[in-house]
Amino acid sequence: MNARCPTPLPNLTCFKAYDIRGRLGSELNEHFAHRIGRAFAEVLDARRVVIGRDCRASSEALATAVIEGLLAAGVEVIDLGLCGTEEMYFATTHYGACGGIEVTASHNPMDYNGMKLVGRSSAPLDPATVMPAIRALAESGQFRPRRHGGRVTNAEGSRAAYVARVLSFVDVTALRPLRILVNAGNGVAGPTFDTLAKALQVSGAPLEFIRLHHDPDGTFPNGIPNPLLPENQPTTAGAVIAHDADFGVAWDGDFDRCFLFDHEGRFVPGEYVVGLLAQVFLAKEPGATIVHDPRVQWNTQAVVAAAGGRAYPSRTGHAFLKQALRDTGAVYGGEMSAHHYFRDFMSCDSGMIPWLLVAELMGRTGRSLADLLAEARAAFPSSGEINFRATDTAAATARVEAALASEAMAIDRLDGLSLSFADWRLNLRSSNTEPLLRLNIETRGDMKGLQMRVAQVSGLIHD
Repeated sequence: MNARCPTPLPNLTCFKAYDIRGRLGSELNEHFAHRIGRAFAEVLDARRVVIGRDCRASSEALATAVIEGLLAAGVEVIDLGLCGTEEMYFATTHYGACGGIEVTASHNPMDYNGMKLVGRSSAPLDPATVMPAIRALAESGQFRPRRHGGRVTNAEGSRAAYVARVLSFVDVTALRPLRILVNAGNGVAGPTFDTLAKALQVSGAPLEFIRLHHDPDGTFPNGIPNPLLPENQPTTAGAVIAHDADFGVAWDGDFDRCFLFDHEGRFVPGEYVVGLLAQVFLAKEPGATIVHDPRVQWNTQAVVAAAGGRAYPSRTGHAFLKQALRDTGAVYGGEMSAHHYFRDFMSCDSGMIPWLLVAELMGRTGRSLADLLAEARAAFPSSGEINFRATDTAAATARVEAALASEAMAIDRLDGLSLSFADWRLNLRSSNTEPLLRLNIETRGDMKGLQMRVAQVSGLIHD
């Protein structure tokens, strides 16, 4: 490749607010990846960068191109190879790197790929300044002269150190015998999980694991690993029941999100997991701050208030949640989309820590996951996120506000439009990437009223 890559590229639409994601070929290819790697190094003035990749067929070639760009900038590259995004987060801090890159499309369609990026100390890159600067330099190709001294280093011992950090969150002596169904979805969770499971066994943890779709396979023979989609949940649910498991865990492609199923095979909506983990951390650290997203929040706020903690709302999105944890010193933060963030894990999200904490809570209480969640489900029923395709999302939002705002007890615009009433609440926000409106409604113990409110607001959106 030309050392300076002087020819400007067309608009790099693969750059999103705080990550990179695009259709292979037209929006993201090896040439683009080379430029992104070099621009990342120059904007961050990086001397050492960690890189990892998922198991998609295109990921190895894209990662190689990113590495070539980093080497052209004179960077020492620590190559993790096949790994999860959270392993990249961990290694970036563990090795004192200036930044980290994971080549992954997570749960996106087969013809997509992307990158997740962090800076020093695994901090999110500022979406208002740093990400635009990387994009502008990658587009222009006006790089500094090639630097010598770049080299690739293998990350010996990184996974073992990562596993030790994950296990530091759990009191193994509190675990009781459990059978756990784990579904890696043929993403990259399998090998990392096996290392973790072996460490648990050595420590004497009385856990039995049933593995499903465990081996990484970039062709995804059992479908794209996105357990949030209702059509993908029966596979895990059925396996939980068939194997008489105490609960089930399913991960997305790069396993920075995990999804839970109780022993009856019922999917656990993310907001109830946030409340459960808030309870766990407030028992460990009374009075702590818990960060949450504002889409569905009443259950989390009730749990935090009852435990004497402080609930702190943040805009949805990993860059905002991570920054909120860093700004407030919160011990934990959670989103209903199954991203869970931990202060003592670089304020980053992990898909391995949550299920371990749930297993510990079940061990301490002797209660099933279904039992632990029953009260919250009954007290605060929620709709789940409902997506509406709208040609004019602003006009649809305005119709909802005009019809309902006068009756609202509170109006909040932290993330979209939130209207709170005495016995129900809605959040309506536009997608950052698609012409979609995303609606969430919650009530105070009123399932019939929940269905009525969903119908009412849906009618306003479609008007």
